[in-house]
Amino acid sequence: MAELRAKDGTWTFDGETVRIVPGRDRGVHRLRQVVGEIAVPLAAVAGIAFEPGRKGGRLRMRLREGADPFLQVCGGRISDDADPYQLAVENDRAGAAEYFADEVRDALTVESVPDTPLDRYLLPAAQVPLGANGQDGSVAFDGDTVRLEWNWIAEERKRATGTQRIPLSEIVAVEWHPAVGLDSGHLRFRVANPPPGSSQPKHDPTCLLLWGTKKESGTSAVLAAAVVARLPHPYAAPTPAPAPAQTPGQTAVPGPVAAPQLGSGASSASPAQADADPDVVLRRLRELGDLHRDGILDDAEFAAAKAALLRRL
Repeated sequence: MAELRAKDGTWTFDGETVRIVPGRDRGVHRLRQVVGEIAVPLAAVAGIAFEPGRKGGRLRMRLREGADPFLQVCGGRISDDADPYQLAVENDRAGAAEYFADEVRDALTVESVPDTPLDRYLLPAAQVPLGANGQDGSVAFDGDTVRLEWNWIAEERKRATGTQRIPLSEIVAVEWHPAVGLDSGHLRFRVANPPPGSSQPKHDPTCLLLWGTKKESGTSAVLAAAVVARLPHPYAAPTPAPAPAQTPGQTAVPGPVAAPQLGSGASSASPAQADADPDVVLRRLRELGDLHRDGILDDAEFAAAKAALLRRL
């Protein structure tokens, strides 16, 4: 087993799982502590590297795209200090960090783990119910419904809508953006039919304005990930549409049948020349007759295809 201890937390690797336990020091970023302990299966890891620096270095682990609902929401929008998949390493632990990275990389090679995107999440989201506070209200999620309640700071348009209860089935996407400079962050629940005039977060009754990450948006990010984990995975294969119901005695026809190019024939002539060949047309007429007799083509389809072939003579 490989182990690496630092101020921000402790990483261990047993050959199958990288376990990340955040540190409890006051200097550890709040978002790390809110996310809590993470068990990353080797199959979710795309790569790992130690980057040495003047005062130590940084261990960075890269997950396969689509492996973690938290990164699906927050990936690329959190600082290095807040990122639970990075670890600041002191000078005296640099050698241990390099060894740790080598152990994980060797396991990835032995197990032939690809770095391609996944079509299902390999890491779980936080347990529900969850709640978080924002600038103009609060949000709660119980696993089935998102509830948004507004406070006196909220814009009048939001307060006029009252408490919002959004069923999970109506949510198509979740946006989470932390505050940057003087600009507020926001947590928005995209729905299929957004309310009119809701392009700006402060006016959108499906959107909560956020404070900076150090104050509260750590909990909002975890809540957002819990919602995303229960939505269809972005890389999952689409569910096939159900077949149309058939009335008794009706024969299923697999879609509209165009004038089919039946019987390839052995001629090397061009398609236009082959279509004009009387022998080819007669052969296709016989094939159409067989399809009509077997019930694959109905009367109208057979008549249309037959007329199209006869016009080529």
